[in-house]
Amino acid sequence: MIKLSKVSKSYGKKTVVNQVDLSVSAGESVAVIGHNGAGKTTLMKLILGLVRPSSGVLDIATEQGKDPHSDIGFLPETVFFQGEMTGRQVLEFYAKLKQAPRHQCTELMAWVGLNDSANARVKTYSKGMRQRLGLAQALLGKPKLLLLDEPTTGLDPFLRHHFYQILRNCQAKGTAILISSHALSEIEGKIDKVLIMKQGQVVIQGTLDQLREAAKLPTQIRVIVLPGKELIFKGFQQQSPHAINGEDHFGTFSFQCQQHQTVELMNVIMAQQANIKDVQIIPPRLDDLYAHFVGKESHP
Repeated sequence: MIKLSKVSKSYGKKTVVNQVDLSVSAGESVAVIGHNGAGKTTLMKLILGLVRPSSGVLDIATEQGKDPHSDIGFLPETVFFQGEMTGRQVLEFYAKLKQAPRHQCTELMAWVGLNDSANARVKTYSKGMRQRLGLAQALLGKPKLLLLDEPTTGLDPFLRHHFYQILRNCQAKGTAILISSHALSEIEGKIDKVLIMKQGQVVIQGTLDQLREAAKLPTQIRVIVLPGKELIFKGFQQQSPHAINGEDHFGTFSFQCQQHQTVELMNVIMAQQANIKDVQIIPPRLDDLYAHFVGKESHP
């Protein structure tokens, strides 16, 4: 759907996006993460056509003779709409700009859960309601590419779940999604690939499994033993080179190993199955991977 090859953007002597390679296929979701000033917003502006690359090639797949940017839906981090207009009027205004059929407005208001507030003025909307109206605006015209900048700001946990449900439905219909977010634990498991940026450059990109393999951070295995079996299991744990001591509550024991050693260690642990109540395998989280590749002094 979109491909960037060695794309850079400079303002005077300052390079804010430097030699970025990125591709997003139809039906694929990619998260762009990085500290403030890493180049994420400029990257989106480049794709939107708001600024032009200083060098490199940026291609957006589209039908011949059609403006490629007409197939892009965009939800900015800060949503602003005219407060005196109703939600329905706002959508109908954007539908005219996008040459989208008017019936989509009604469908999208229902889809984002604003049907009951469609005729209320936007100035009466909560921040979460305005964010959902912004998503409805981005979905007008059934875009082939969605650009989302901190899209769940102001949404409660239930609405965040509903938001990602909507995105999954869009992906199933072939929409490509590029999402910039600071909520790393939230997007983990909801995207196909991750691109980590630092000071305008791509540090690494790939699936979570690919990032974990590259980072070689340990996988943690947490074992909860049956009541009364704590001392027995403590003796077993002390013999293991993978044991983590002094970090867990009585009755819970932790081990860590490299990813390729997980099955082997699990087999050893499950030999104590008679003493075990539960086992949890905890691979490195996206937060851990970010800190590893960018440094703990940088915050996304």
